[in-house]
Amino acid sequence: MEGLMNLWGEAAITSLGFFWKSGWAFILGYSISAMIQAFVPRSRLTRHMGSDDIKSISLSTVFGAASSSCSFAALATARSLFQKGAHFITAVAFMFASTNLVIELGILILVFLGWQFLAAEIIGGLVLIVISSVLIRLTYPRKWVREAREKLEVRSHGGDEDFDWKKRIGNMSGWYLAGDKFIGEWRMVWEDILIGFTIAGFVAVFVPAGFWGDLFLTDQVGVLPQWAITLENAMIAPIVAAATFIGSMGNIPLATVLNSNGVLFAGIMGFIYSDLMVPPLVRVNAKYYGWGLALYVAGIMYVSIVATALILHGIFAFFSLTPESAKEVSDIVTFKVDYTFWLNILFILVAVAWAALAGRHEGEGMEMETSGKLKNAVSLAAGLTVVGGVIIYLMI
Repeated sequence: MEGLMNLWGEAAITSLGFFWKSGWAFILGYSISAMIQAFVPRSRLTRHMGSDDIKSISLSTVFGAASSSCSFAALATARSLFQKGAHFITAVAFMFASTNLVIELGILILVFLGWQFLAAEIIGGLVLIVISSVLIRLTYPRKWVREAREKLEVRSHGGDEDFDWKKRIGNMSGWYLAGDKFIGEWRMVWEDILIGFTIAGFVAVFVPAGFWGDLFLTDQVGVLPQWAITLENAMIAPIVAAATFIGSMGNIPLATVLNSNGVLFAGIMGFIYSDLMVPPLVRVNAKYYGWGLALYVAGIMYVSIVATALILHGIFAFFSLTPESAKEVSDIVTFKVDYTFWLNILFILVAVAWAALAGRHEGEGMEMETSGKLKNAVSLAAGLTVVGGVIIYLMI
């Protein structure tokens, strides 16, 4: 029993270490995201998304990269674009871009996994969009898309109107709006972050390396052909990601755990790209478009993710850029007075400033999809688990 309590305490401290290491990165990323959303007019982009040509897909990609990284927000915005006449292919491209090419995700990947993974994330995000667009074009489900358009009521949402960005950025009301966007981002992602970081901390401590070796065949190197292990890693990673139920940014710490346990590059990238495949998000798409189209999108995502992970693995191996050694979780989550400490202090003050600006904002807040009572309960349980573990750690 004492051994279990010790592990609980260690896991809770590891989870807190993940929070501590990434705190400043979240605040920086969401600060940039909030300013982009508040000061960059986007309605001009949406007018040119009604086709499936390269221009429309490119604009959708840019729009997605400049949007929220919250998975639920990505689905809600994609639905809104689809309602306003965007082509189905551009709506899917937006979803991929808003969960794989946003600034805050890139910063987090750089902090936890290193520059090779950041470069792969950017390159792979674009490859992912190209592959999925081609696949949808080849297998276009016209009947399901038509039924989905009929299912949705066409209505406009605020926040994408035309405005003079120079006037807005020079007026305090624009900064009040940016503060509100910043707070809105946190409201949308805090549960994913809390659940994901808690799971990552406990998995890092409780799950033995042998489990990952068996699951991803890393203990079969030299026994099975390398190409077979790489293919298996790319194919199983999205399934593991879906099983975690972690969306948005919460899967990066768990990707770090997989990386530290020897999972191949293809498996890590496949895991990171799969945040839109978790069951709650598939359910949201089914609510919007019907189960037929929702499962079709999930299938397109799976094939595109596996193909992208394999392509990235091959490219980085060819140029000898594949990460040679994994970062140890214990090294990442160490508490000490270093650059992380001072950056956290600085950006906590930045967050306080944003909160003060948000308090002065007058108007409607960000539209968002709620995750439901189950996720609320899970996030509460995660928080209590970490708090309890910290108390145990301090007592022992």
